[in-house]
Amino acid sequence: MSNDRNVDFVLRTVEKRDIRFVRLWFSDILGNLKSFSISPEELPEAFEEGIGFDGSAVDGFAPAEESDMLAFPDAQTFQILPWRPTEGGVARIFCDIRTPQGEPFEGDVRGCLKRVFQKADNEGYVFNVGPKIEYFYFADEGPEPVTVDSASYFDLTPYDSARDLRRSTTLTLERMSIPVQYSYHANAPSQNGIELRYSEAVNCADNIMTARLVIKQEANEQNMFASFMPKPLTGHSGSAMFLYESLLNHDGENLFWREGGEGEDHLSDLARHFTAGILKYAPEFMLITNPTVNSYKRLQANGEVPIFATWGRRNRAALVRIPTYKPGKKMAARIEVRNPDPTANPYLACAATLAAGLRGVEDELPLTDELSLSGDDLSEERMAAAGFRRLPRSLGEAIDAFVASDLMREVLGDQIFDYLVTNKRKEWEDYCTTVTDWEKAHYYAGF
Repeated sequence: MSNDRNVDFVLRTVEKRDIRFVRLWFSDILGNLKSFSISPEELPEAFEEGIGFDGSAVDGFAPAEESDMLAFPDAQTFQILPWRPTEGGVARIFCDIRTPQGEPFEGDVRGCLKRVFQKADNEGYVFNVGPKIEYFYFADEGPEPVTVDSASYFDLTPYDSARDLRRSTTLTLERMSIPVQYSYHANAPSQNGIELRYSEAVNCADNIMTARLVIKQEANEQNMFASFMPKPLTGHSGSAMFLYESLLNHDGENLFWREGGEGEDHLSDLARHFTAGILKYAPEFMLITNPTVNSYKRLQANGEVPIFATWGRRNRAALVRIPTYKPGKKMAARIEVRNPDPTANPYLACAATLAAGLRGVEDELPLTDELSLSGDDLSEERMAAAGFRRLPRSLGEAIDAFVASDLMREVLGDQIFDYLVTNKRKEWEDYCTTVTDWEKAHYYAGF
C-alpha cells in the first residue's frame, strides 16, 4: 500500500470510528516512550508538514536554543488503542522526527534503525527480527518487589496468578495487529514472558515499544505492577529480551538457510559471517543491548546466560544460539542473540546487531568453533583457557568498549553516541559512589 493510500485509510478510519485523540508516539535515546496528542483535524497537516514540538523537553534531543522539532506520523503504524473508550476513541501513530528544515533528526532512534535497515536493503537483504521479552509481575510499585506466585517454567498450576493477565495482554496486542507466538510463565517467581511474531526490523522495534506499554497497562488494571528490570530478585533468574534474527532477500527467501544433510545446522555462509560479526562486535554494542548497572547482575555465570562471545546450537550459555525447533523448514533458519535485556532501546538494539552482522558479512569473518563445553566446564577459567573472549562484566567495562568502537559511532551518529556515553558514565559514577545495603550489612559494624 502506497503512503498516500495509507494516509487516506487513516483519515477515513479516524472519521468512521469517531477518533477524537491521536497520540503521536516516539522514543527518546534511552528507549522511553514519549507521546503527545493532537486532534483529528490536525492529522492532514501532520502528514504533510509535521507537528512541531519542544525537543529540549526530551532527554538527549536538543538544547533549548535548538529545540524546535517536527514529528511526522508514519501512517503504516496507525492503531486504535483498545483500552480507551470506543466513543471519542484514541489512536496512536509512531513518528519520525525531523528538523525544522525537514531533514532527518540525528537523535531520532527510529530513524537510526531505518538508516541501517535501508543499507541492508540496498545490499539485497531484508532484516527480520522476532523478540521474546521476559518481565516480572509484582504486587505493587513499592520500593521492594513483592512476588505474586511461586511458579516456574511453563507451570500449569493454580499458583500461576498471571494466567488471566497474560491472556488479556495477548488479546490486547492482537487487537493492535501485533501477533503473539506464545506467552508463558518463566523460570523465577512472578516472572513471565511473551514472544512476538517476527517482522521487519523497524516494525519489530515498534511492536516491542507497544508491548512494553501494553504489559504495564494490563498489569495496572489488575492492581499489579510489571517490571522490566533485568535482575529484580537476588538468587533468581533475570529477564532477557532474546532477538531471533535472519536476513531474507526481496523475494522473501531466507538467506540464512542452506541445504544440508541430517544433523547439520543448515546455516548458510552468509549466516555464519553474520554470526561472526555479532560475536566480534558484541562487547562494543553491549552498552546498547545491556544499558543499565542492573543489566550486569543478570549476566553472571550460571549456564543459562552468555558471559563469553560464543555460539552454539544447544548451549544456552552461548551469546548466539542456533535454534533447531523445525529441522528442514527453511523459514525457521535464524540465530538467537541471547544477551539483550528488556531495558534496551529496541531501535538501537536492532540497529547495532544488524550493523555488526553486516560488517561480518562484508569482511567475510570466519565463524569460530562452536561452544561445546557444558556444566562445570563453563567456568570462567576453562572458558578463557579455551580461547573464548570475555564480555563486559559491568556497565563501566561496557562503556569503555563502546567508547573505543568506530562501528558504533558510525552506526549511531555523533549525537546518539555522545549522549549515551555522557549519560551512562554519569549513571556508572552515581552507582559507584552510592553506599548500598550490602555494604552496610558487611562493613558498618566491622573492623
